[in-house]
Amino acid sequence: MSEEEVIKLDDVWKIFGERSEEAMQAVKQEGLTKPEVLEKFSCVVGIAEVSFTVNRGEIFCVMGLSGSGKSTMVRHLNRLIEPTAGSISVLGRDVMALGGEELREMRAKHIGMVFQHMALLPHRTVRDNVAFPLQVRGEPKAKRWEVSQHCLNLVNLDGYEDRFPRELSGGMQQRVGLARALASDPEVLLMDEPFSALDPLIRRQLQEQFMALSAELNKTTVFITHDLDEAIRIGNRIAIMKDGLIVQIGSPEEIVTNPADEYVKDFVEGISKLNLVYAHSIMEDLAAYAASNDDDLTQSPRVAHDKDLNHLIDVSTTTEYPIVVQSDEGKDIGVISKSRLLKGIQGGE
Repeated sequence: MSEEEVIKLDDVWKIFGERSEEAMQAVKQEGLTKPEVLEKFSCVVGIAEVSFTVNRGEIFCVMGLSGSGKSTMVRHLNRLIEPTAGSISVLGRDVMALGGEELREMRAKHIGMVFQHMALLPHRTVRDNVAFPLQVRGEPKAKRWEVSQHCLNLVNLDGYEDRFPRELSGGMQQRVGLARALASDPEVLLMDEPFSALDPLIRRQLQEQFMALSAELNKTTVFITHDLDEAIRIGNRIAIMKDGLIVQIGSPEEIVTNPADEYVKDFVEGISKLNLVYAHSIMEDLAAYAASNDDDLTQSPRVAHDKDLNHLIDVSTTTEYPIVVQSDEGKDIGVISKSRLLKGIQGGE
């Protein structure tokens, strides 16, 4: 079964400034760089040539340093920012073709957004804050209360319904914000550094809770972060941005083991590979190994192809034999010798 595309961006550009259209035309015709656009037109290139798709149920992380364009990009998905060029599709609809009422409906019912600073309404209780999107939609009070309670239960805040935001910790306020985003039951969540202002322990707890909720509710998420550890921890795929451009898209394993350039390499240099590199990535083909070795592999331990380096190290310490890697069907497909395992730990081929 093919995966369903929920979000698609194709060659999206945003140039800020009074002469943005003129600058865009010059970029296309003359291939101007970002500094040249600034010098010639006094315009700033926010994002350039951004293209990617996000499948249903996927957590797609976008990361980069401050000023890389990641927050600018995510605001295009619900048209808080209008692109200078390119096309954007969400849930099969051309976002740029939506009229005012259609766009408001899309934001209210189909796309939820969670920011770093939640801007909870200080004079409203937790229950009222979570129910606010439903109130805007004109839902009756009984339904608002029912949905609000359900969403607060999802984020483990039952019992805090009648508290005010000022009475909650930062982590609890972020959970209220997440509950508010979930209240309208959107298919798509846009999360712009929602946990970055929190203490490490609280941040990790919320990451775990968010991953569990995402899997349970099958939400499609674009998650913005400047923290590679966070992106690797929660993302099914990661896009890395620099100066408005996407320089690499891949799984956490692909990003860490095969950085596209020096910029990405610098990002991943200090990341442990033990939980990110899998047996199928470092194994030698079974036939190739047998052709050059006389080892009796009948005594070798068997592991699944998707076991990570941590697991392989544990297995290796219990045997003198190479490890045999098996497919999902239980067929022997590869071999990992001790020297190959060590190279995998080091990051070598």
